Amino acid sequence: MNIGSFFAELKRRHVYKVGAAYAVAGWLVVQIVTQVFPIFEVSAVAQRIIVLIVVAGLPITLILSWLFDITSEGIVLTGELPVSGEAPKARREWRGIDRKLNYLLGALLLVAIAYLAAERFGLIAGSQKTSNGATAIPAKSIAVLPFENLSDEKSNAYFADGIQDEILTKLASIADLKVISRISTAKYKSKPEDLKTVSQQLGVATVLEGSVQRADGKVRVNVQLIDARSDTHLWARSYDRDIKDIFAVESEVSQEIADALQAKLSPNEADKLAAAPTHDPEAYDLFLKGEYEEHQAQASRKLETYDQAATWYRQAIARDPHFPLAIARLAENEVWRHWYFQHLNDADLLKVKSTAEQAVALAPELAQGHIALGLYYYLARRQFDQALGEFQRAQELQPNNVQALNYAAHVHRRQGQWQRHLSELAKCERLDPRDALIPTQIGASFCRLRMWEEANRAGSRSVALEPHNLSGMIDVLLSRLNGTGDIAKAKRTLATFPADSLIAVSYKFGGEVSNVIGQGPYVYVLMRDYAAALEAWGKKSGTSTAERDALSARAAIHVLAGDTSAARDEIERAHSLVETSLREQPDDPQFLVQLSWIDVALQRNSEALTLARKAAESMPPEKDAVEGPEFLANLAEIEARIGDASGAVETLRQVLLLPAGMVVSIERLKIDPVWDPIRNDPGFQQLLVGKELVGPNK
Repeated sequence: MNIGSFFAELKRRHVYKVGAAYAVAGWLVVQIVTQVFPIFEVSAVAQRIIVLIVVAGLPITLILSWLFDITSEGIVLTGELPVSGEAPKARREWRGIDRKLNYLLGALLLVAIAYLAAERFGLIAGSQKTSNGATAIPAKSIAVLPFENLSDEKSNAYFADGIQDEILTKLASIADLKVISRISTAKYKSKPEDLKTVSQQLGVATVLEGSVQRADGKVRVNVQLIDARSDTHLWARSYDRDIKDIFAVESEVSQEIADALQAKLSPNEADKLAAAPTHDPEAYDLFLKGEYEEHQAQASRKLETYDQAATWYRQAIARDPHFPLAIARLAENEVWRHWYFQHLNDADLLKVKSTAEQAVALAPELAQGHIALGLYYYLARRQFDQALGEFQRAQELQPNNVQALNYAAHVHRRQGQWQRHLSELAKCERLDPRDALIPTQIGASFCRLRMWEEANRAGSRSVALEPHNLSGMIDVLLSRLNGTGDIAKAKRTLATFPADSLIAVSYKFGGEVSNVIGQGPYVYVLMRDYAAALEAWGKKSGTSTAERDALSARAAIHVLAGDTSAARDEIERAHSLVETSLREQPDDPQFLVQLSWIDVALQRNSEALTLARKAAESMPPEKDAVEGPEFLANLAEIEARIGDASGAVETLRQVLLLPAGMVVSIERLKIDPVWDPIRNDPGFQQLLVGKELVGPNK
């Protein structure tokens, strides 16, 4: 066969057209893999494998096209071309194949053109990759690293932190910049040795290093802006000022950074750079002490640290009653103390609202005031629409404020807008890539949606950032436990938890038995090692809150162990403590759940069912997509424990179709002793082979 006849044969056997169609189709598959798969956190390894399969398939497809034809009689070996006048049927079939390939190739080309047009006009996102495949880093991006405290008094560390924080806050107001959150930058030294690695980890082109020295009413601030990709100094400045002029230094540094990065500033943004938070240096110093304690409190979740921060804020406000930033931060501090530790009554909550509203009234353009008011609506009142309005206003005022975006994402989760919630958290990760709490929240959401592999990956990412991150460990634990029902694997995961953290490992803001007992000790319950679960709690004393929670957990463990009579006295004590809490806050669904389990322990089944129903009705899933399904799960658990099999099965059927994967999944139903009283019920057995919600919209 000569070259001419070889190419003619390639054409006759449709090899050209099949190859072209495969190339276009393969390109479309690769686009889908690289654009869509990362959204669902499909691993990079899986993506590469698919791309390699597509590439390897091309020569195989060409060989098959040479050897075979698809005819009306099926797939047959390609034969010789019939001579003119012979085998008209075969000729018609060849022409038919040719036409079909033309149609297929045309359709694929139209799809490819439509895709490129959509990407070109912004209807879909481009990949933003560099030539070597790495994610592109915007030139106008910066991380403000912790400022070094060079003062003789090391107690002045709060002042250096405050200067860094204020410069970062000013830069965060510039929409034309990408500014990394302080939580991520706080994990680095003031002058790290490998800036290129820092640049890649934070996704920025430049970093600002600085130092602060304070003595005798004077302050020296040294700063240098560095192109981290090439380790090139862009500029450096030293400012020697009176302490009362520190606000001007912060503004000048911020303005010089904006100029160096060629950031476009609106008039409003320029005004924010020049603005001072207060004109009282002593008030500002007290505020910075409060900020230092508040950051420590957010990391440690210790009530006494929140109290110390509030004390400094109040002293700052006493010096300057018109200090909006201090007022906003005090309101935010009080909301968090209400959420984590001490539930405030309505009168006290109205005072918190008034404080936040005062900050907004004094400075309507201050993002932190809107954040404080939004947190009040979100955490204290569950008024989600009002909260969203405040968080969105804060984002408009400060486009790089990851805090406002994060809170908005959490509100959208409560509203059941899971896709939007996950998209916003993904953006938070880009602005705050070293904050372990963000992948923790992503993992918790995937757990609720019963997307176990994604939950495990997010939890593992969180633990990699912060090895002792208990919430991230819980994501990993529940993804393995609820996704597979493998108790042995869950036990191995639990063994990695710090020894003194077991009872701390609990989502206290849900409403069913594993939250009453705690996710850590509940693994022992699942292993039916009730003694170990009881030992994890011990007999707590100290504050009435600690004793109440410990005795409530122990009462629930005794119910599941079937030995309540031996612990009658402590169960009665638990009943008294929770009743006291309920008298103070009669509509708190978490106290209702605790008391429902204590009533089961005391064989007050009717009272237990009434309490469980009240909790579920007070927080239906349509009102709160996070906690609502869990309070409904508690109702099913109480129904099961008091012998109402049909009621429990019907309630469980609803829960399985809700995002309640933290507490209920088909695999979890198979092993959880809470369901033992109805385990042999035919309706319950049908649930084990039925359907459950998986993903946000399925």
